[in-house]
Amino acid sequence: MSTFSNDSLSGRTAVVTGAASGMGEATARLLAARGARVALL
Repeated sequence: MSTFSNDSLSGRTAVVTGAASGMGEATARLLAARGARVALL
């Protein structure tokens, strides 16, 4: 059971380092799926 709705991060911006693979990639994908704008570094 998730405590977040799919748009809970709408209007927010996240900066994710190490987003090319692994945990950084998974984190970036999850944040984007939750509605955040994601900057990948």
